[in-house]
Amino acid sequence: MTETTTLNAEVRSRAGTGGARETRRNGRTPAVIYGSKLDTLMISLDSAELAKQVRRHGFLNHVFDIDIEGRKERVIPREVQNHPLSGRALHVDFMRISATTAITVEVEVVFINEDKAPGLKRGGVLNVVMRTIEVECTPDAIPEQLTVDLSGLEIGDAIHLGAIALPAGVELTDPDIEATVVTLAPPTVEGAGQPTAAEGDEGAGAAG
Repeated sequence: MTETTTLNAEVRSRAGTGGARETRRNGRTPAVIYGSKLDTLMISLDSAELAKQVRRHGFLNHVFDIDIEGRKERVIPREVQNHPLSGRALHVDFMRISATTAITVEVEVVFINEDKAPGLKRGGVLNVVMRTIEVECTPDAIPEQLTVDLSGLEIGDAIHLGAIALPAGVELTDPDIEATVVTLAPPTVEGAGQPTAAEGDEGAGAAG
């Protein structure tokens, strides 16, 4: 079961840029809750508490219970607008969900058993094509990560999307199961294509 975190919120009555700036001056961050064919709800959250959550790993895949003056809304973050310089959250969009809501999320890909990949031992270079994979599932089935096992990988090998093991109740959104997740390329040879010193000397002698 996916862990759920409770955030306390207040109803925000003033919309627009001016209202958002006033909210931030008061140490709070404007946000909205939408979805489930209900009216969009304007709220504000304590900026310091929200910052802790935004910094945590997988914030956009985390399920929250927003407590609005005693009434709870179960939501998942869909978008965070950040300040271009400080990086602090300026606004958050939350989407209402239920236990049966099918949602799409980007899940981090983690590579294991690099020490068991013969190609890496021979100097091969791991070329990661996908660092996240989009999946569809219900909120209680959101995986923290998807694991790719590199055991036995040789130079020239590739692992495709269809080979990724998915937890129960989780499906890929991309129908192209042949899409490449990672490849093991040959070692990079420094100076490839450049004449060696011996070759240069030989050429000079022939010219003379």
